[in-house]
Amino acid sequence: MKKILLSLAFVTFCAGVQHQAMAQRSAAELFEEGNTKARSGDFAGALQSYSTVLSLSPEHAPSYFNRGLAKANLKDHRGAIIDYDKAIDINAKEALYYQSRGVSKSMQDDHRAAVQDYTRAIELNPDDAKSYYNRGVSRSKLNNNSGALEDFNKAVSLDPNDALALYARGSSKQQLEDYAGSLADFSRVIDLNPKKSGAFIGRGHAKVKLGDYKGAVTDFTKAIELSPQEGFAYGQRAYAKSKIDDFAGAIADYDKVLQIDPANIDAFYGRGFAKSKLGDQKGAILDLNQAIESNNSYTTDPKKIVYMGPISRPVLDNLRNQVQEHIKINELSDVRAEAYFVRGLSKSKSGDSKGAIMDMNSAIELNPLYSDAFFSRSIVKSAIGDQMGAILDCSSAIKLRPNYSEAYYLRGIVKHSLGDVNGGCLDLSKAGEFGYTPSYKVISDFCN
Repeated sequence: MKKILLSLAFVTFCAGVQHQAMAQRSAAELFEEGNTKARSGDFAGALQSYSTVLSLSPEHAPSYFNRGLAKANLKDHRGAIIDYDKAIDINAKEALYYQSRGVSKSMQDDHRAAVQDYTRAIELNPDDAKSYYNRGVSRSKLNNNSGALEDFNKAVSLDPNDALALYARGSSKQQLEDYAGSLADFSRVIDLNPKKSGAFIGRGHAKVKLGDYKGAVTDFTKAIELSPQEGFAYGQRAYAKSKIDDFAGAIADYDKVLQIDPANIDAFYGRGFAKSKLGDQKGAILDLNQAIESNNSYTTDPKKIVYMGPISRPVLDNLRNQVQEHIKINELSDVRAEAYFVRGLSKSKSGDSKGAIMDMNSAIELNPLYSDAFFSRSIVKSAIGDQMGAILDCSSAIKLRPNYSEAYYLRGIVKHSLGDVNGGCLDLSKAGEFGYTPSYKVISDFCN
């Protein structure tokens, strides 16, 4: 788990307060009293001391900053941000103020604003590894994995023994599918902290991706020794065991996963696979039934689908009906799939949705790689209310043609309408990235 670093560097009293000498001494004493309370963990008491200082010295930036830190340690990040704002208004050249405000914004999940604060902190103090690390964490939260990796690289270059930065860099490398690089980072974390179970899980996952299943089993076993209730490690070890044909061992691990998480569909799937390999077909079918049917939105009755959020059924229909299909004529093949497809388009435009789907089914049966047929069938399915079927067909079209922008667009608006706002907006972003510019209007209206 990546963590934002919260600075506990409570600053000391500085000169320049415009008050009489006696008041200044009193303010200085109260300020130090607040620092002492903060160091002992009495953040509520520290907060009161800093507030008293500010009643005597309203322009004392360090008191605003330290009071912000006290509030942050009390989980009052909104209040902390207000104090950091005031400290920055008084002194805009202190890097630590921006870094700490970035932390509180991160804790409020405002990672875009946090990145801006960390960037300003880096401009003022380019050699502070902590700001690079924190910016990397926020960038990773924004799915900017390449930017996050750059920041973690810089943090590690400034502090080569920072286990948190190395761990985060290993995670970013996995997101970017650099499994050899992530393996090296997690190994270094293990050297620095041999009791960090997450590092063994990360390295084990890298070994799975690199085909070292026996090595992965060893790492997951160590993770389980360190954290016996870590269900994810059991599941990963079970998968690795299945890869080396240790199906009995895999079943034992999947049993443990299901003890910890009785609704884990991956465990039902994996255990069903292992049981099938060992000849227990009855047991396999029971497990695979659970894997297929348990809370599976893709098998939902279309009539029971609930449209959630601002993209209601009428809005979805309007957005979908604006899709511009760029279908070009293809040569007629011997199996004549193209003729079925075009007839299906004509039937759809004539209002015969059932006939259109039947023709597109035939086109796909005759040519399973017919991406346009999958996409056009998804439009018809969505129009008749089968949104899950539409999502599946869009996914098939995208698998066959990874840059199919219209399929990303349609899948995005359907996902959004069913409540998967994040997944829908990511699909719309992909649609725009691949050239379907109408998606940006939808993003502007529904993703911000």
